[in-house]
Amino acid sequence: MDKSLKIQLLNFLKAFITEDRWQIINEVLEKRTRHLTVVLEDIYQPHNASAVLRSCEGFGIQDVHIIENRNSFDPNNEVTIGAHKWITQHHYNEEDQNNTEYCYQKLREQGYQIIATTPHHDDVTIDEVSVDEPTALVFGAELKGLSDTAMQQADGYAKIPMSGFSESFNISVGAALCLYDLTSRLRNGDREWSLTEDEKLDLRLEWVKQSVRAPDKLEARFFKEHQ
Repeated sequence: MDKSLKIQLLNFLKAFITEDRWQIINEVLEKRTRHLTVVLEDIYQPHNASAVLRSCEGFGIQDVHIIENRNSFDPNNEVTIGAHKWITQHHYNEEDQNNTEYCYQKLREQGYQIIATTPHHDDVTIDEVSVDEPTALVFGAELKGLSDTAMQQADGYAKIPMSGFSESFNISVGAALCLYDLTSRLRNGDREWSLTEDEKLDLRLEWVKQSVRAPDKLEARFFKEHQ
């Protein structure tokens, strides 16, 4: 669909949502970023998977990359409280390939540095991770952590400083703490981190569809009227 048609469809659908919803959509879009992204490798506990998605959405992270080599990703929508609807999930779950390696390849093609989060490696603390370039934070499952591939092919390693007997936080807390630090520094710096206008248009249209009843029927009606 070309840009002109997207705008026409958006204006058509906009008539079916409230002005307050339209304002919220635009306010959230201005805070969204793809400069930072999150990668989840083989997360299988529904509560943790859901909590991470909710944190990503809350901190304005648009994309989450989900690697499913051993475990299927199965978030609990009651825990996400709808957050999963507003972010873009990229799944890597082909049976005949190393999905971690493939995910890393796709991220590097988009210019991301890949930072594995782990307390057991030659690492820096999360506040030392540079946000000058696009950054992907990789989190692993609770007990097994990140795979050898995820560790060996990362560009760097980061941990959260701990002051107690515990060696690490669980993944949902760890992801939230990391994202708070990185998004705060990103937004307080002078690096450009916003979405492009074309990206905003695509998401604006997608989110308006999420906000109306029977969007497929309304879209079909629009195209019928514009034949």
